[in-house]
Amino acid sequence: MAISGHKGVSRIDQEAKNHHGWYVRVRFSGKSLSKFFRDSAFGSRKKSLTAAVAYRDEAERELGRPRTDRTVLVMSSRNSSGVVGVRRRERKRTSTTGVFTAAAYYEACWSPVPGELKRKLFSVDKLGERGAFLAACAHRRDMERALLGSEIRENWAAAAPAILAAATPPVPKKPLGRTTRRSTR
Repeated sequence: MAISGHKGVSRIDQEAKNHHGWYVRVRFSGKSLSKFFRDSAFGSRKKSLTAAVAYRDEAERELGRPRTDRTVLVMSSRNSSGVVGVRRRERKRTSTTGVFTAAAYYEACWSPVPGELKRKLFSVDKLGERGAFLAACAHRRDMERALLGSEIRENWAAAAPAILAAATPPVPKKPLGRTTRRSTR
């Protein structure tokens, strides 16, 4: 958090240029809004801070960013599931006989307080591929609502094709391996 005590609001004091005020920058979903609030234009440091915070709140509403002091994650190019906070993982296990098996699951992640990470796992073996993915997405969405007051629309709008594709039954695949024809002689 900035010295101002308000996320996204920073203090700028440049004596050489007689430049004193608060700088607001709000970024969300690839868009950015910023504005400088000069102390002399508002009459005092406190009044310019009040105006800067009001502008920050308005800019967040305009961009669709939830009002919170937590970091709000948006889609990353590294995300393979198509949903922020949901990923597919595999855990390799060794049985008592020395045989390796892989247990697949979807993991829903969220941060209840700054600096703390919580996760919930949804087994592909128990729920199926589609069921585990949808359960992880639903849980992540519930956590966004509980922590932020609403879900982040951009996360779910971008993920809608992946979620809808996961909700449709998978197309049966042809069996692997060679098939041989028997001659009818």
